[in-house]
Amino acid sequence: MDKKASLWSFGMRKALYGAIGAALYGIFSWTFNIFPLSVTGSVSFHPEVAVLIFFGITYGPWVGLTAGLIGATLGDALSGWGIYWNRSAVGGIIGLVAGLAMMRIKDYRSQRGIATGIGFGALGIAIGMLLYALTEMSIRGADLNTALVRYFTPDFIGNLVVTVVVLPILMWIFPKTVAEQPG
Repeated sequence: MDKKASLWSFGMRKALYGAIGAALYGIFSWTFNIFPLSVTGSVSFHPEVAVLIFFGITYGPWVGLTAGLIGATLGDALSGWGIYWNRSAVGGIIGLVAGLAMMRIKDYRSQRGIATGIGFGALGIAIGMLLYALTEMSIRGADLNTALVRYFTPDFIGNLVVTVVVLPILMWIFPKTVAEQPG
Protein backbone atom coordinates (compact mmCIF):
# COMPACT_ATOMS: atom_id res chain seq x y z
CA MET A 1 0.00 0.00 0.00
CA ASP A 2 1.44 3.39 -0.91
CA LYS A 3 1.95 6.01 1.76
CA LYS A 4 -0.82 8.30 0.45
CA ALA A 5 -3.40 5.50 0.65
CA SER A 6 -2.06 4.53 4.06
CA LEU A 7 -2.44 8.15 5.21
CA TRP A 8 -6.22 8.04 4.78
CA SER A 9 -6.88 4.39 5.61
CA PHE A 10 -8.65 3.54 8.85
CA GLY A 11 -8.95 -0.07 9.93
CA MET A 12 -8.94 -2.02 13.18
CA ARG A 13 -5.26 -1.37 13.84
CA LYS A 14 -5.64 2.39 13.46
CA ALA A 15 -8.83 2.32 15.55
CA LEU A 16 -6.80 0.64 18.30
CA TYR A 17 -4.03 3.27 18.00
CA GLY A 18 -6.69 5.98 18.12
CA ALA A 19 -8.11 4.46 21.31
CA ILE A 20 -4.65 4.19 22.90
CA GLY A 21 -3.87 7.78 21.89
CA ALA A 22 -7.22 8.98 23.28
CA ALA A 23 -6.62 7.19 26.58
CA LEU A 24 -3.11 8.62 26.94
CA TYR A 25 -4.20 12.10 25.89
CA GLY A 26 -7.20 11.99 28.24
CA ILE A 27 -5.22 10.74 31.24
CA PHE A 28 -2.36 13.19 30.67
CA SER A 29 -4.88 15.98 30.12
CA TRP A 30 -6.56 15.17 33.43
CA THR A 31 -3.16 15.03 35.16
CA PHE A 32 -2.06 18.43 33.88
CA ASN A 33 -5.50 19.96 34.51
CA ILE A 34 -5.27 18.88 38.15
CA PHE A 35 -1.54 19.69 38.50
CA PRO A 36 -0.98 22.53 36.01
CA LEU A 37 2.47 23.50 34.74
CA SER A 38 2.20 27.28 34.61
CA VAL A 39 4.76 29.95 33.85
CA THR A 40 2.37 32.83 34.42
CA GLY A 41 -1.29 33.01 35.30
CA SER A 42 -2.22 32.80 31.63
CA VAL A 43 0.45 30.56 30.05
CA SER A 44 0.39 26.91 31.02
CA PHE A 45 2.06 23.92 29.45
CA HIS A 46 0.14 20.85 28.33
CA PRO A 47 2.60 18.01 27.56
CA GLU A 48 -0.32 15.86 26.43
CA VAL A 49 -0.49 17.94 23.24
CA ALA A 50 2.91 16.59 22.15
CA VAL A 51 1.62 13.05 22.72
CA LEU A 52 -1.42 13.82 20.57
CA ILE A 53 0.76 15.29 17.80
CA PHE A 54 3.03 12.24 17.99
CA PHE A 55 0.09 9.89 17.47
CA GLY A 56 -1.06 12.00 14.53
CA ILE A 57 2.29 12.14 12.75
CA THR A 58 2.95 8.47 13.49
CA TYR A 59 -0.35 6.86 12.55
CA GLY A 60 -2.07 9.48 10.38
CA PRO A 61 -4.84 12.06 10.45
CA TRP A 62 -7.72 9.73 11.39
CA VAL A 63 -5.83 8.44 14.44
CA GLY A 64 -4.93 12.02 15.38
CA LEU A 65 -8.53 13.16 14.98
CA THR A 66 -9.88 10.22 17.00
CA ALA A 67 -7.28 10.55 19.75
CA GLY A 68 -7.82 14.31 19.99
CA LEU A 69 -11.63 14.36 20.00
CA ILE A 70 -12.08 11.48 22.40
CA GLY A 71 -9.00 12.26 24.50
CA ALA A 72 -9.96 15.92 25.06
CA THR A 73 -13.50 14.90 25.98
CA LEU A 74 -12.17 12.25 28.37
CA GLY A 75 -9.68 14.66 29.95
CA ASP A 76 -12.35 17.31 30.58
CA ALA A 77 -14.79 14.73 31.95
CA LEU A 78 -12.18 13.24 34.31
CA SER A 79 -11.23 16.75 35.47
CA GLY A 80 -14.85 17.46 36.40
CA TRP A 81 -15.03 20.46 34.08
CA GLY A 82 -17.90 19.20 31.99
CA ILE A 83 -17.64 18.59 28.27
CA TYR A 84 -17.16 21.51 25.90
CA TRP A 85 -17.54 20.76 22.20
CA ASN A 86 -15.05 23.45 21.21
CA ARG A 87 -12.29 22.09 23.46
CA SER A 88 -12.87 18.60 22.08
CA ALA A 89 -12.83 19.96 18.52
CA VAL A 90 -9.46 21.62 19.20
CA GLY A 91 -7.92 18.27 20.15
CA GLY A 92 -9.34 16.66 17.04
CA ILE A 93 -8.08 19.44 14.77
CA ILE A 94 -4.58 19.37 16.24
CA GLY A 95 -4.35 15.59 15.77
CA LEU A 96 -5.84 15.68 12.26
CA VAL A 97 -3.55 18.43 10.97
CA ALA A 98 -0.48 16.86 12.60
CA GLY A 99 -1.43 13.56 10.95
CA LEU A 100 -0.92 15.09 7.52
CA ALA A 101 2.82 15.12 8.26
CA MET A 102 2.89 11.32 8.10
CA MET A 103 3.19 11.45 4.32
CA ARG A 104 6.16 13.83 4.38
CA ILE A 105 8.30 12.32 7.13
CA LYS A 106 10.77 9.69 5.94
CA ASP A 107 13.11 9.53 8.93
CA TYR A 108 11.65 10.34 12.34
CA ARG A 109 15.10 10.88 13.85
CA SER A 110 16.37 13.31 11.22
CA GLN A 111 16.34 17.07 11.71
CA ARG A 112 14.09 17.39 8.67
CA GLY A 113 11.63 14.80 9.99
CA ILE A 114 11.52 16.41 13.42
CA ALA A 115 11.12 19.89 11.91
CA THR A 116 8.28 18.62 9.72
CA GLY A 117 6.54 17.09 12.74
CA ILE A 118 6.92 20.30 14.71
CA GLY A 119 5.75 22.38 11.74
CA PHE A 120 2.57 20.37 11.17
CA GLY A 121 1.99 20.24 14.92
CA ALA A 122 2.35 24.03 15.16
CA LEU A 123 -0.08 24.48 12.27
CA GLY A 124 -2.60 22.20 14.01
CA ILE A 125 -2.16 24.09 17.28
CA ALA A 126 -2.63 27.44 15.53
CA ILE A 127 -5.81 26.35 13.70
CA GLY A 128 -7.23 24.60 16.77
CA MET A 129 -6.47 27.42 19.21
CA LEU A 130 -7.86 30.00 16.77
CA LEU A 131 -11.09 28.00 16.51
CA TYR A 132 -11.25 27.84 20.30
CA ALA A 133 -10.61 31.57 20.70
CA LEU A 134 -13.22 32.52 18.11
CA THR A 135 -15.87 30.19 19.53
CA GLU A 136 -15.31 31.71 22.96
CA MET A 137 -16.63 34.94 21.46
CA SER A 138 -20.08 33.39 21.06
CA ILE A 139 -19.96 31.07 24.07
CA ARG A 140 -18.63 33.54 26.66
CA GLY A 141 -19.34 36.81 24.86
CA ALA A 142 -15.66 37.71 24.58
CA ASP A 143 -14.64 40.44 22.15
CA LEU A 144 -12.05 39.76 19.43
CA ASN A 145 -9.18 41.31 21.41
CA THR A 146 -9.98 39.21 24.48
CA ALA A 147 -10.35 36.08 22.37
CA LEU A 148 -6.95 36.58 20.76
CA VAL A 149 -5.03 37.91 23.77
CA ARG A 150 -6.56 35.85 26.58
CA TYR A 151 -7.37 32.59 24.81
CA PHE A 152 -5.36 32.17 21.60
CA THR A 153 -1.95 33.65 22.42
CA PRO A 154 -1.20 31.98 25.78
CA ASP A 155 -2.53 28.58 24.68
CA PHE A 156 -0.66 28.74 21.38
CA ILE A 157 2.62 29.72 23.07
CA GLY A 158 2.35 27.09 25.82
CA ASN A 159 1.43 24.28 23.43
CA LEU A 160 4.08 25.29 20.90
CA VAL A 161 6.83 25.30 23.55
CA VAL A 162 5.79 21.84 24.74
CA THR A 163 5.71 20.56 21.17
CA VAL A 164 9.17 21.93 20.38
CA VAL A 165 10.61 20.32 23.53
CA VAL A 166 8.70 17.02 23.90
CA LEU A 167 7.90 15.94 20.32
CA PRO A 168 11.56 15.49 19.25
CA ILE A 169 12.13 13.31 22.31
CA LEU A 170 9.15 11.12 21.42
CA MET A 171 10.30 10.90 17.79
CA TRP A 172 13.82 9.96 18.89
CA ILE A 173 12.72 7.35 21.45
CA PHE A 174 10.21 5.52 19.28
CA PRO A 175 11.88 5.08 15.87
CA LYS A 176 10.90 1.42 15.59
CA THR A 177 7.26 2.27 16.23
CA VAL A 178 7.17 5.02 13.64
CA ALA A 179 9.18 3.04 11.11
CA GLU A 180 6.53 0.32 11.07
CA GLN A 181 3.61 2.39 9.79
CA PRO A 182 0.38 0.40 10.13
CA GLY A 183 -1.83 -0.06 7.08
